[in-house]
Amino acid sequence: METPPPTTPRTGPTDADVEAFRQQLGRPPRGLRAIAHRCPCGQPDVVETAPRLPDGTPFPTLYYLTCPRANSAIGTLEANGVMKEMTERLAEDPELAAAYRAAHEDYLRRRDEIEELKGFPSAGGMPDRVKCLHVLVAHALAAGPGVNPLGDEALAMLPQWWRKGACVTVPDACEKNAGHAKNAGHAKNAAHEEHAE
Repeated sequence: METPPPTTPRTGPTDADVEAFRQQLGRPPRGLRAIAHRCPCGQPDVVETAPRLPDGTPFPTLYYLTCPRANSAIGTLEANGVMKEMTERLAEDPELAAAYRAAHEDYLRRRDEIEELKGFPSAGGMPDRVKCLHVLVAHALAAGPGVNPLGDEALAMLPQWWRKGACVTVPDACEKNAGHAKNAGHAKNAAHEEHAE
């Protein structure tokens, strides 16, 4: 992908977001805390979930990728052996391994700020292997570029899944949510132009 989707502000979920999530995954959300990233189409594509589900069950996956198109594209990467190749590189490249460990620490810190889950790993295989690209891409989208190196790499391998429009249609939500994504893109472009001067 030439340009990854812009970082978007973390927001509380609206009723329309909850409905979009339900349509995307075919079930109602559990433990939903926030929209961690919005697709350029305006719909949520990463949600932040509570470290414990409403029934008290530990749920260590803080960031959950919801867009079915992005999930499908990542599934193709996984089927093509990308996780194995990344895990092998971690064993051979100390710099990459250190950056990936820092991503692991970032993930744990963000989760522990909500509620500490003693004895539970981060997610996606961090810090020593790659077990789930969906988690790494979700972390990369939620945290922004430069935090999760392998999440950033996997994201760069993906097609622009939003080009065909929203993956789900929620009445009265698409225009409003698209405004969030568009404003984030304008802010990013303005910051980039200011930095370039």
